[in-house]
Parts: sequence; C-alpha cells; structure tokens
Amino acid sequence: MIYKIAITDDCSTEREYVAAITRSWAEKREDSVRIEQFSSAEAFLFHYEEKKDYEILLLDIEMGGINGVELAKKIRQENNALQIIFITGFPDFMEEGFEVSALHYLMKPVSADRLQAVLDRAVTNLGKKEKRLPIPFDRETEFVPLSRILYLEAQKQYVRIRTVDREYRMKATLAETEEQLDEFFFKCQRSFVVNLSFVTRVKNDCVVLKNGEEIPISRGMNQKIGKEIIRLF
Repeated sequence: MIYKIAITDDCSTEREYVAAITRSWAEKREDSVRIEQFSSAEAFLFHYEEKKDYEILLLDIEMGGINGVELAKKIRQENNALQIIFITGFPDFMEEGFEVSALHYLMKPVSADRLQAVLDRAVTNLGKKEKRLPIPFDRETEFVPLSRILYLEAQKQYVRIRTVDREYRMKATLAETEEQLDEFFFKCQRSFVVNLSFVTRVKNDCVVLKNGEEIPISRGMNQKIGKEIIRLF
C-alpha cells in the first residue's frame, strides 16, 4: 500500500526525526509512503486546499500562528477520515486533542516503537472498508465515500449531492438514493437527507452543519434528530 502522510512542525529537526521513523515503519510493513513536510499550519492548509488526499497527519501543537488544535478543528469541519496524530511537548492540550477525534496524543521525545504502533492503528482505521455512493456523471461513475457527503437534496427528477469539497447532480429519486446510504443519514425534510456526522446544532426549523450551512427540517423533527444523534454518537 502507498500512504500519503503530512508532518507539520515548526522545528525542522523534529520533522526529519518523525519522517525517519515513519519511513522505517513503512519499510518493515513493506508499504510505501509519500511524506510531505510543512513548517506551519498555514503552509499545510495552503496545500490541503488544493488536494485533500492526505491520509495521516502527524501534527505538532505549539506553532506560531495557527496552532495544531486550531488546524485540526478546521480539518474536522469537512474531513472525519484523516488520521490525526498529535506529537507535542505540551500536555496542556490533551483534552482538546481528543475533542477533534485525534487518533493519539504522543509526548516528545516520542519513541520509534510508540509512534510506529500508532501508525499501525492509523492504517487499520484506513483499511476499514467504507461504503461509497456511486454517482454517474460525464459518462463516468465516481464512488464517493459516505463520510464525505454532507447532505442530499431532491430536485425534481434529480438529486443534488453536497460533499465536503464539491457538488454532484445525478438523475435519480431521493428515495432510490437513500437506500444506498447508512445509518448516519437522516431524512429531515421531504426534500433533504442530512449526514448527522456533520450536524453541530439542531434548531426548531433547521440543522446547522460544520461548514455553517443550514438545512431545513420538518416541523417537530428537531427532537427526533437530537435523539438520533445521541444514539449514534
């Protein structure tokens, strides 16, 4: 397997140390890694906006400008799949680290054995088969992971599918498409099915998603949605 890994730390010595451990880990597994190093959260975000295909992020917390926790929060607004591993000399942010679903929180100086064990866990998570929605467009079919879909909207004979980084429109009914989704999707209104993983707030007439969008809900649906979120999470 080939894994794309980002290392973000404002100390070049720390970045090289972690990169060396990561390369050694990949060799032992007979896997390959594409490692990219970034000296700041801002530098990582600049590249991440262009292509969101990183699978593992090894992340320092205390950096100038945007710190590691703030970076993780930005990522989690649209990406729940990226495996985030904090490697830091400061234990003060541990609670916040787990709030952003970090895989692990390692203290510097990190040992090779501990880091490699956590990397094993990361690829185990990545290896879990995720259900995907086939979306035909432009004479091709793209298989979109369900975890990247924010919501679906019925538009006459079409369904609009909003993901974390783009939109699709395919000829189908919402009912047909809904059958291909998993338990995290909830029909909150006649024309909308929402991914509860992205819901941050439930109001009387809508739900608010992590990206700030508001999706309308039917009258009296807010309590049902709240109970479903509690059941799932």
